[in-house]
Amino acid sequence: MLTRKIKLWDINAHITCRLCNGYLIDATTVTECLHTFCRSCLVKYLEENNTCPTCRIVIHQSHPLQYIGHDRTMQDIVYKLVPGLQEAEMRKQREFYHKLGMEVPGDIKGETCSAKQHLESHRNGETKADETSNKETAEEKQEEDNDYHRSDEQVSICLECNSSKLRGLKRKWIRCSAQATVLHLKKFIAKKLNLSSFNELDILCNEEILGKDHTLKFVVVTRWRFKKAPLLLHYRPKMDLL
Repeated sequence: MLTRKIKLWDINAHITCRLCNGYLIDATTVTECLHTFCRSCLVKYLEENNTCPTCRIVIHQSHPLQYIGHDRTMQDIVYKLVPGLQEAEMRKQREFYHKLGMEVPGDIKGETCSAKQHLESHRNGETKADETSNKETAEEKQEEDNDYHRSDEQVSICLECNSSKLRGLKRKWIRCSAQATVLHLKKFIAKKLNLSSFNELDILCNEEILGKDHTLKFVVVTRWRFKKAPLLLHYRPKMDLL
């Protein structure tokens, strides 16, 4: 069977960010037109614009950040296609945390160790039988399932109600993974308040409505002004006005 080799250069246009011209990092896609960019590039761009940088379609008149989402599939593709990109990104993140004197989050440590083991096994020409590999994979998955993201970077949150139409939570202080999203919080609040649908809620930080796909880590880094204090979020009915 004939095989065709494709040079990375030939597909660069499909795996690079139009805003920074670099390979996609934390790939984020606009839901209206499906164009993809680095998350940090797109968020910075949308602070002053409400259109897609590629096709100029209006994402949303007032809250464009609610209509973008993390594209894990695209990011996995980019990491697989570009040699050393994931390792280089993990190294930059570790250096960033060390520079600030902060502890490196568990998810970054885990990804770094996994990448190192993968590279070392290939350099040493080591191969394992499928049975052994499958067994280890099953054991690792079992460990991950039992961990419930406790090894992730953690975020302390205070959930306050700022509407008379909803009651406050009995336990408004929670601590969860920084990888959890605003959608997870909506579902949590809806369950606690016995709401018929989590879509009835808006969650705000500094009086700004948060997009459902924003991770808590993203909210802390880009929206929260008091870095050493617990993250304060407010919830309200979707159409309720402040």
